[in-house]
Amino acid sequence: MAPQRKRGTVSPTLLAFGRRFRRLREAKGWTQESVGRRANGGQGVKPQYIGAVENGRTRCTREFAETMDRALEADGELLDLYDDLVKDATFPTWFDWHTVEPEAVMLQSYQPLLIHGLLQTADYASALLKGNKEAVEARLNRQSILTREDPPPPNFSVLQDEVSLHRLVGSPEVMKEQLEQVIYQAERGVVTVQVVPSRGEHLGNVGAFSLATLADRSEIAYADMAARGLTLSDPDDIATISSTLISIRALALPSDQSLDVIRKVVQEKWT
Repeated sequence: MAPQRKRGTVSPTLLAFGRRFRRLREAKGWTQESVGRRANGGQGVKPQYIGAVENGRTRCTREFAETMDRALEADGELLDLYDDLVKDATFPTWFDWHTVEPEAVMLQSYQPLLIHGLLQTADYASALLKGNKEAVEARLNRQSILTREDPPPPNFSVLQDEVSLHRLVGSPEVMKEQLEQVIYQAERGVVTVQVVPSRGEHLGNVGAFSLATLADRSEIAYADMAARGLTLSDPDDIATISSTLISIRALALPSDQSLDVIRKVVQEKWT
């Protein structure tokens, strides 16, 4: 269940933009789902994202505003409102990460314990999600951003801790298939994977996190917690995440050596 928003976490300028966007949508007689299908060059966004924009809970990109301006025949009004109300608005303190990933032009992540969700196989995800078919399908559907054509896939890189390669999820067969999937996706250029040798001193050991860069060069971070994931947009938080990524990447093996390490683990442990 999505966490409830606290009072005061919605930006008034984002809310003003969202209300006008909703009125234009309703004037067309379109649902949130139908207008969402017209975003991202036809790739679409989820109705939840449209709702987040309309309720002032997320800052859309200028590309999204431009697409919606054309679709809603707003004659430049949405773009003017974007420049006046959204461009320099602060992000809210929380919104769904799955609405961020499709908007990202760059995704960077550190994963200390598990294979990144965008690289997971169905069986690996099923083991983690206790066989919940709907949850597995939702996770796998997120991976479509890595194979889309328009807009191009995000520049995706993962710092994968060595521990995650040895940590049993499901069965040895599941692990073998999963690590081979990581190798395959890396070899075809979908993702840049670097293995981080296991050690306990660096800041990344507090948990997994990701950093998304949007088309307007703004940045949003996501950190895993026991209760739920936390989406962050405060500049100080972003600076900490960026600095931590840099420090962890300095410890990581080059990508070619990283793939050799993964192949070795497949052969020696999971075959």
